[in-house]
Amino acid sequence: MKNTPKREIRLNSAKNWIKTYTGNNLVKGYSKKYSVDKLCAVKELRMIGVDISEEYEKQLINSMEALRQQRLSFKKKREDKSNYLYGFDRDENFAMIIGYTSGGFPYGLSYEETEQIINETEYE
Repeated sequence: MKNTPKREIRLNSAKNWIKTYTGNNLVKGYSKKYSVDKLCAVKELRMIGVDISEEYEKQLINSMEALRQQRLSFKKKREDKSNYLYGFDRDENFAMIIGYTSGGFPYGLSYEETEQIINETEYE
């Protein structure tokens, strides 16, 4: 496995950083310190000889997947709400195509305008 220059720098720095780390969760601390996700932190910590259990890595993978699913679900609910509320056609420019000009061009509400309306109705 070939290391990128940034990774090499992190790994060299981390060897000294670990000696001074006083937190409770080395993976979380590494992730924050070096701005990498926790799975990358696990991989890189292992590369410098830190023992991290497979079980902990599996828990990380499961929690990251659960978070991804939660975000997808939230996004789908928002899209479903938008479709239910409006029931209009859409394209790459308009979230709601209200009609067409005599030349056949669509007009309606942009995605930004629709998002603003949805946000306003959520807080009422």
